Amino acid sequence: MAQTSPETDLILDTRDVDRYVGKQVVFAEMWDPASATEIRRWVQALDYANPLHYDEEAARASRFGGIIAPQSFTVAMDYGHGCHPSCIGNVPGTHLIFGGEEWWFYGGRIRPGDFLRQERFFAGYKVTDTSFAGPTMFSDGDTYHYREDGTLFAKERATSIRYLREEANRRGVYGKESRGVKSWTAAEMEEIDRIRLDWILSNREGATPNWHAVTVGDTLPRRVIGPHTPLTFGFEYRAHRQNIWGTWRWNPPEGYQDPAKENAGFDKDMTYDFEAQKIDPRQKDGLYYGPSSGHLNPAKAEKIGMGGTYGYGASMNAWHLDYVAYWAGHGGYVWHSKTQFRKPAFEGDVTFFEGEVVEKFETSEFGMPTVRIKTRLTTQDGDTILTGSADVALPHVR
Repeated sequence: MAQTSPETDLILDTRDVDRYVGKQVVFAEMWDPASATEIRRWVQALDYANPLHYDEEAARASRFGGIIAPQSFTVAMDYGHGCHPSCIGNVPGTHLIFGGEEWWFYGGRIRPGDFLRQERFFAGYKVTDTSFAGPTMFSDGDTYHYREDGTLFAKERATSIRYLREEANRRGVYGKESRGVKSWTAAEMEEIDRIRLDWILSNREGATPNWHAVTVGDTLPRRVIGPHTPLTFGFEYRAHRQNIWGTWRWNPPEGYQDPAKENAGFDKDMTYDFEAQKIDPRQKDGLYYGPSSGHLNPAKAEKIGMGGTYGYGASMNAWHLDYVAYWAGHGGYVWHSKTQFRKPAFEGDVTFFEGEVVEKFETSEFGMPTVRIKTRLTTQDGDTILTGSADVALPHVR
């Protein structure tokens, strides 16, 4: 229904969305299985220097016998990285940012040559007044990832935030007047590089903590990524397999019009042209056209309440997963993860990571001993951009 804010009298018209609640949506799939090169491209773009995922010799010498993908790579096996099934239906005058992800993994790893197929559902939504844009829609979409033999590999619930772009511009929470691109001194960069290298060295061999040796209150080594630039954002975008020309296809049932191809209510210059892209693939390339083009185009970013180029929510969730997995080592496994995105990573910022063991479960819902890690990602100014948790299985040997 149309939602009216009691505080501002602004209307968010969600009537078109209602017909899709609980329905299967977004029929698309990748053409090809994953390759070792794509796995390497992923960890390079995310600055995740774990030899298991890029170094052939080190990976062959490990318990896995060869290159494997990080669990975060599951999102790159999909069209839409979970966002698409949470952004269904026309909500006039809106734009979208990613709000968070929840993942359930069911064992196993992705290796070169593996293929996943997906089923996607629009789970529902709620409307809340926010300081960012007044009446704002928080919508959920579910993606089930299956192996070729039909076994369930992972499930993702993604949350999209759909907001009135003109109201976001008027309020200017992230407007260019309220922020500038930080310039880093040589001394500051030296310190960032030191923290980055210390983290890489903290568990390069992939040692896994014993469950009995881990104590509530233990902290994870500090990590840093950045400074973020349009170049790093572009690398992240291209690391998603869907964003390479020609890697996926629509596969809706015969006679079915996939709602993912319909106008979502975005501004005209932030909408894909699916017909034009058959000749010119840039027309369906989010670095140039479509809803995500504001990430790298400052003029477009300013139209949607963002003061400049900014990063991707899917990258932040991957950073969280990789951070926990690196601490857990080769013998650890993330069974469940949940993140909330508090604000984007903007150009010029760096992202600092901190993590802490907050609970231990000798008998967990996953059927094995686990620990729960809480994570927090912040900027150089101390602003929180992500909070998360992860349940991780560890060896239980005395």
